[in-house]
Amino acid sequence: MIKDTLTKFTIEKKAGSLVVITGEVPYEELAKHRNSAVSAIGKEIEIDGFRKGHVPESIIVQKVGEMAILNEMAERTLREYYPHILTEHTLDVVGYPQISITKIAKDNPLGFTITVAVMPEMKLPDYFGIAKDINKDKESKEVTDEEVTKQVNEILRQKVAYERLQGKAKDSEGHVHDENCKHDEEPVEDIKDLPLPELTDEYVKTFGKEGQFTSVEDFKTKIKEHLTIEKTRDVDSRHRAKITDSIIEKTELELPQVMIDAEINQMLAQMTDDLTRAQLKMDDYLGHIKKTKEDLIKEWTPSAEKRAKLQLVLNEIGKKENVVPDPSLVDHEVSNLLEHYKDADEKRVRVYVTSVLTNEAVLKKLEAVA
Repeated sequence: MIKDTLTKFTIEKKAGSLVVITGEVPYEELAKHRNSAVSAIGKEIEIDGFRKGHVPESIIVQKVGEMAILNEMAERTLREYYPHILTEHTLDVVGYPQISITKIAKDNPLGFTITVAVMPEMKLPDYFGIAKDINKDKESKEVTDEEVTKQVNEILRQKVAYERLQGKAKDSEGHVHDENCKHDEEPVEDIKDLPLPELTDEYVKTFGKEGQFTSVEDFKTKIKEHLTIEKTRDVDSRHRAKITDSIIEKTELELPQVMIDAEINQMLAQMTDDLTRAQLKMDDYLGHIKKTKEDLIKEWTPSAEKRAKLQLVLNEIGKKENVVPDPSLVDHEVSNLLEHYKDADEKRVRVYVTSVLTNEAVLKKLEAVA
């Protein structure tokens, strides 16, 4: 019966990657759920003289009305039908459906509409060609002598400024201040104007932990190693963003609002978590920055759209290029996460890990195009 009914439903595409499913379900299908509907409602009501969950059907109907029973039957019927609708009509949905009952009466077909977002149709550009052009002009990751010198001088200035502050603090401890006396305030020194000390083997030994630096050469070598790590990370991040931004810009797709909302909710959840760890409340923080939650959402929307588009684009490229992460690596990462989040659902963790590793594999594939 379900199969025959499904074929009679209409599927209408709407703007914003939405579809509206319209149809009717024979009353016989609703009738199958009457006992479970009555039982579910009976568990929630209390009537004098009856134990909770043991109220006779006639009393339940008298208490809540026939329409309440019918609505519960309809909800259970559509919940059963929904996955079959998606399979029958090959709908790849995103988010939760909005269900509206358009017709309901005893011994009559159930009329309904279901509105739900679906994965958008997408037209990808020549992503390998785009990546190839961008890869030709990748920034150098080499750290120059000038960059090392600049960082060394900055460290020296910070140390001199700190030592001066300590010296002033000690001087003030030895003086009694007379509130009736007026003293000229010392001008605040600009850190850029501070004279730099001579860089010697003995002086660099005063930096960091004891024994961390043994000579000027050792100091500069370790500074360069640190700068190389930072520069490599920054260059790789900027280069990756250039590739993905260019591909996204040239991709044709209509983004469902539900995906934008999901990204914004994730951003809000992350901020709430960060504030909680800092022992702050969201309302207090918003008051401090003089913004509302709606202001934040408006500011974040462009970023949320880009994040949602990026995920869709990477997924689509992964499918087209048959990119599949190493199963053993997936297992390893899933195990690590489950160790830290013992209450997490393993299936969801596996989906998350597979998605992250697939995205990384796609990005590396694009970065390797020559």
